[in-house]
Formats: sequence, C-alpha cells, structure tokens
Amino acid sequence: MPHSPAEKKRVLARVGRMRGQLEALERALQQGAECAAVLQQIAALRGAVNGLMGQVLESHLREELGQPAASAQRRQQRVDEVVALLRSYLK
Repeated sequence: MPHSPAEKKRVLARVGRMRGQLEALERALQQGAECAAVLQQIAALRGAVNGLMGQVLESHLREELGQPAASAQRRQQRVDEVVALLRSYLK
C-alpha cells in the first residue's frame, strides 16, 4: 500500500478513474453495444488494473527493499516474499 499522502492520493485517483471505466462498461453492456467497443473498454480496464498493480508493487518494493535488513536471513525472507508477489502478479 502506498504510504506517503501524495502516493495514496495518486492511487485513489487511479481507482476513481477505473470505477468510471467500469461503470461505462456496465452501461455499454446494458445498452447492447457492439462487441468491438465492449472489448476495447475491457482492454482499457485491464490496462488500468495492470497500471495500478504496477504502481502499488513499485511502492511495496521500495518500502521492503529500500530499508536495510536486520540480518541476512531477514533479507532473504524479504526477497522470497517479493519473488512470491511477482509470481502471483505475473500469472
């Protein structure tokens, strides 16, 4: 989770834009829009979600790996956590 107020504000603004995109997609589906237009909106949402994921992931990495570890074991544990996070993100 972004920790600075500015970073949190940017993430929340992104989520607000995504909400608008999702509502537009819902309206398009309700109105029976053309498949190409619906697919374009879905692709835009996917890009927005990926962008949000990247932004939060970057914040997490900077927070976790930007600070010195108390021990080599703790550092390895942090790296393992980041690797697991990346694996779940890249699925």
